[in-house]
Amino acid sequence: MRYIKLYENHKSEEEIHKLCKLYEITMYSINSDGSIDVNGDVDLGSKGLEKLPLRFNKVSGEFDCALNSLYTLENAPVEVGGDFICHDNELENLEYSPKKVGRDFIALFNNLKSLKGLPLDVGRTYELSTNELESLEYAPEEVKGSFIFNHNKIKSLEHSPKKVGGDFDCSDNKLTSLQYSPEYIR
Repeated sequence: MRYIKLYENHKSEEEIHKLCKLYEITMYSINSDGSIDVNGDVDLGSKGLEKLPLRFNKVSGEFDCALNSLYTLENAPVEVGGDFICHDNELENLEYSPKKVGRDFIALFNNLKSLKGLPLDVGRTYELSTNELESLEYAPEEVKGSFIFNHNKIKSLEHSPKKVGGDFDCSDNKLTSLQYSPEYIR
């Protein structure tokens, strides 16, 4: 009798292979914990998803889960080599975000109320515009690229990054002062 190992996310290897085929993920390996590593990009954008269908560990390229109905980033990769794109979803928080993103972290047009869970290791730009943010608590100390959070409800720049390498766009917020603005590093 052959036993199929079930993982924490309750998917057998056979189910994982079927889902990878369905979502056109071809260059992958299954880890012992049931997560997958992908050599290349993952495009789950505009698929009508409410939850990520597979548990990802490392994705060497871009990870796109934009334009869905995601309420959580559960099962998102721990590490992404390119951009992590999760705009136009229903996210209220960034719990389960990747720990490391090689290029840009793009989470605009969600319902974010907090930056808790925001990855602190991002290679370039944070794009957090058009959300419900009222505070910059949990923002990184230093940003290599731009930090963009226009069209939110921020009243103070307290907790903003101390150093920014690119643009610092805080337009269309409820700011009463520019105290705590970052230093630009070039």
